Amino acid sequence: MTQQGVRWTADQVLALAPDAASRKAGSKLGAAGPWSEAGSTDEGTLWGLCKGSGSKPYQTVIDIADAAGPAYKCSCPSRKFPCKHALGLLLLWADGGGAVPSAQPPDWAEQWIKGRRQRGEEEKRTAGASGSSTAPGDPEAARRRAERRAVRVTAGATELEQRLADLLRGGLAGAEQAGYGMWEETAARMVDAQAPGLAARVRELGAIPASGPGWPVRLMEECALLHLLDQGWLRRERLPDALSETVCSRIGLPASADGPPVRDRWLVLAQYDTADVKLTTRRIWLYGAGSGRTALLLSYGAAGRTPELALPVGLALEAEVAAYPGAGQLRAALGEQFAPPAPAAIEPPGVTTAEAIARYGEALRGDPWLDSVPVTLDRVVPTPDGDSWQLADADSDTALPLTPAARARPGLWRMVALSGGRPVKVFGECGHRGFTPLTAWPQGKGGAVQLC
Repeated sequence: MTQQGVRWTADQVLALAPDAASRKAGSKLGAAGPWSEAGSTDEGTLWGLCKGSGSKPYQTVIDIADAAGPAYKCSCPSRKFPCKHALGLLLLWADGGGAVPSAQPPDWAEQWIKGRRQRGEEEKRTAGASGSSTAPGDPEAARRRAERRAVRVTAGATELEQRLADLLRGGLAGAEQAGYGMWEETAARMVDAQAPGLAARVRELGAIPASGPGWPVRLMEECALLHLLDQGWLRRERLPDALSETVCSRIGLPASADGPPVRDRWLVLAQYDTADVKLTTRRIWLYGAGSGRTALLLSYGAAGRTPELALPVGLALEAEVAAYPGAGQLRAALGEQFAPPAPAAIEPPGVTTAEAIARYGEALRGDPWLDSVPVTLDRVVPTPDGDSWQLADADSDTALPLTPAARARPGLWRMVALSGGRPVKVFGECGHRGFTPLTAWPQGKGGAVQLC
């Protein structure tokens, strides 16, 4: 598939930005002024020289034909991917004003592209050879490792049960007085027990006493869910297979995508990052136009670096996707890609606000620890509700409140402006805290608008 005749929108380009600062800086470089010798090819290569603070311009080259998302190379010292120069060049190309004409790439750009594609071919050949000739790992050794880890997790879960019992016996007021140190020490014990999922939930408990009015109720609710997860692990042999796999996933045990690959044209519904001091997690939601399935891709980057996988919202790619095990689990792995992402006139079907709530309730039966489910709402209107906001169903008297996090984001005002008081279609995550809008489509106009 050629890319030269298919222009992305500015929103699709800016969706690739690793943070708000990069988005702002890249927007400033999306004009022809700082650029020279820019060009592109029908195969999906872009390049250009961008004037910086030094005497030598930065060399920027982009491969947008990669099936897993665009790849970048820039001579600037930034550790962000894409950097502001790559974003600026993509915006300049997306504008379609002739500032990035068809041309033959210069040597520095051609060398990078050739080297990158040669490495890709070598990796494919290596993967094919290893898949046909390398024997699988020793299953008996793998079984022994899994047994040893299970023993450690069981010890950790048993200890955590005792600590929860001590907390409730002493009263929740003690949690506020003890401060965060008590929870961090408990979380460290869960890390030692090789149960990172338990450790993460314990750290979340530590933040609740400082979360404002009503915290004792929220702490009790989360303690109950943590107790349920502990008991699920300790009694996993009695659970249905799918629920047992979900418990293992929530505990943090590694798993592989073992579902049958589903080949489809996958629309990129949303992409957003969450970060802590150690890790950046990127979530990409996909919708299969033929299968009607929704899938979640997760990718990770070490602290200070963005994950490599990037798929602009509103594009679609022909690919295979395989599901991870577990009841109610939507996580999947991206398999073989047959064409690079390209714009597509695809929209997921929508439901009412009442149907969205029912869908979340049904999902909780398979995964009681589920915070939210992906939902596309059809014909909803952003409406103020006192000091808050909600999405009101245009055809009934029901509505979904927005989550506190959604109300604090600039995307709320983009959605309000997009609606202008008229119904819109909105994709987001619906859960017990409310609805978090991620992408919207104006009625009858098409074109996804990212809100996160």
